[in-house]
Amino acid sequence: MRSEDARRTLENAVIRLLKHRPFYGHLLLGCRRRLVDGSHPLGVTLVNGTPTLAVVPGKFSAYPPREQEALLEHALKHLLHLHPLRGRHYHRLTWDVASDLAINPSIPAMPAAAPRPESFGLEAGLAAEEYARLLAPCFALGTLDGEGHGNASQDPGGQAGAGEERRQEEAATAAPMDDHAIWSEADSTPERLAEHAVRDLVREAWRKAHGEVPDELRELLQGWLAPPAIPWREVLRQFVGNAGRTGKLSTWQREHRRFEHTTPGVRKRRQLNLLVAIDVSESTDRQVLREAFAQELLQIARGRASRITVLYAHSRIRRIDSFRSNQAVAEVVHGGGFTDLRPAFDYAKQMHPRPAAVIYLTDGEGPAPEAMDFPTLWVLTPDGRKPVAWGVELQLVVE
Repeated sequence: MRSEDARRTLENAVIRLLKHRPFYGHLLLGCRRRLVDGSHPLGVTLVNGTPTLAVVPGKFSAYPPREQEALLEHALKHLLHLHPLRGRHYHRLTWDVASDLAINPSIPAMPAAAPRPESFGLEAGLAAEEYARLLAPCFALGTLDGEGHGNASQDPGGQAGAGEERRQEEAATAAPMDDHAIWSEADSTPERLAEHAVRDLVREAWRKAHGEVPDELRELLQGWLAPPAIPWREVLRQFVGNAGRTGKLSTWQREHRRFEHTTPGVRKRRQLNLLVAIDVSESTDRQVLREAFAQELLQIARGRASRITVLYAHSRIRRIDSFRSNQAVAEVVHGGGFTDLRPAFDYAKQMHPRPAAVIYLTDGEGPAPEAMDFPTLWVLTPDGRKPVAWGVELQLVVE
């Protein structure tokens, strides 16, 4: 399938959801989307704190339109329940099936092959952790990453009960419809940062859907729409820490050229490169906010080798400074005028090496790029508003 046709198929499915299930449609618009190869039609995960939908064009297009919408809804419910992160300590196949059993009953048009509680002789409406406990005897529990099947709880005579046998038979053919292997990409995202990213996604979708949400999500969304209890300093620290883990690390041991066996190589410390953009228009000219933000960023950067490039901008870049981790950046540059958020990202694309992340202190009132590959943290003033759907939002409130 051509790339244009694949994108059109996905876009058409999103448009149908916007018409029939607007909340889900707006959730999808807030996710980063990528076309990939694989054996499943799609999958969802968090990449560097960003909700990301991966779609295999040929596999996804093979399903009829209503089932395409159901698969998209299925993936989004995994995200809303934070299933990619909650199952880190469970046997992988057990958690894969358990998380599907927790959400599939609420999606009527799911393909017939999708795992369902009744197939295992279980009742609907349980949490994924409850299903994981009940399913544990059906799968081999040798390792957390194992994918084999087995019976972990036979009686002394080596016989399993009738109900147990039935579950084992179903387990032998149980397989999620979507790709859960990509959930490993969320391992580098701290849970607090993941919660913050999903909360941003939910709030934006709720606003654009004018508060119209599916009945089965009302109770779940109450928690996401409640004011977050995460201090802004903790979110900032987790975002910067996560940015420092992205990219290819040069700490692997290499084979010595003069010997056939492997010898310890030289470990190089990777410098963390950050681009910090500060909106200096009149609406954000508040010294107490800028100083609190800069001082906290400094405390974080001092914990490792860092290079911070600071842009002061409004409609254009007014000034550029570069600092090492042991230098101060708590400075105020007065600008004035209107705000255009695009020049800072244009500058980021030209940087060498490219920044691990972009952090933008702004009120969000100005045009921004439609999409961006850099992990981005929008640090907003108390009355600020996130300018685009992508990126992680942080409200800067100084006590």
